[in-house]
Amino acid sequence: MIVIRKSMFSGETHRMDLPVTESQLARWEAGTLIQVAMPQLTVEQREFVMTGAVDNEWNMLHLPEEDEE
Repeated sequence: MIVIRKSMFSGETHRMDLPVTESQLARWEAGTLIQVAMPQLTVEQREFVMTGAVDNEWNMLHLPEEDEE
């Protein structure tokens, strides 16, 4: 299923073909934890559903670790 999300970081709209059903998305939107509603998704795919962000945006947002300060 093609899922379309607007990134909360860049404001850009992204599309991703994910192995989810409308029922699974509805369960998550109703409050079920995403890892319970869509256990087949990878961490990156779950982040996309929740935030609309794609990998390159996460890489650009890299924040220094406490050790790096």
